[in-house]
Amino acid sequence: MERTALASVDTPVATPTWQPIPHLRLVEQVELALNSFHLKIVNQAHCLSQDGWRYFGLMHIRNGREESDYAWVLGLRNSHDKTFPAGIVAGTQVFVCDNFSFGGEVKFARKHTRFIERDLPNLVARAIARLVEKWHTQENRIAAYKDRSLYDSEVHDLLVRALLIGAIGSRTMLPVLNQWRNPAHNDFAPRTARSLFNAFTETLKDENLMALPRRTEALHLLLDRHVGLVEMETPHAELAVVGAN
Repeated sequence: MERTALASVDTPVATPTWQPIPHLRLVEQVELALNSFHLKIVNQAHCLSQDGWRYFGLMHIRNGREESDYAWVLGLRNSHDKTFPAGIVAGTQVFVCDNFSFGGEVKFARKHTRFIERDLPNLVARAIARLVEKWHTQENRIAAYKDRSLYDSEVHDLLVRALLIGAIGSRTMLPVLNQWRNPAHNDFAPRTARSLFNAFTETLKDENLMALPRRTEALHLLLDRHVGLVEMETPHAELAVVGAN
């Protein structure tokens, strides 16, 4: 939906212990904070689910320098049904195919408590500062994925592990494998961890957008350990971490 249409979404009446944040108010505050960090919003998109009770937005961010194959993306979410607190997440968008991936959510410190409206500007500003750090982590991660070649036997093992941690469903395994074997885009042809991750996101982009941050964060955890960005103490240590979340 258009950004202006968010103004028509009704915000529930507050209670003594819970103060819902209007979706548009949250978007506006994030825009102000990004501007204060000299980060430009190139484009944005917004969607609602559950009759407007849940919101998810995407913002393409320009930080003064452009990568040739991907861009920074900010994911923003909010709920009026207490499903989850307002939060933002660092992401990237692949230019060639509009694939999105996310890693490193920053939840606002308060879960819509009574003073959230008063404290929202400071909460958002601190969250954006932390998000910039996570974007730089994403850049280092992408570089490491590009440098790590993969054999088919490794890919088969990673597919099974991705299923076990809930990053993909059983019906998604074969399409991901097909994307690995026959990439939809020439840019995905190198047999690297980056190519495999793109095979996942190419398949997942047609699924539930609300679930995409959770799935791609799980994939990052899996591949970070496989390429050596994070030391893995046991072969399937990521199971315990994802299970705890």
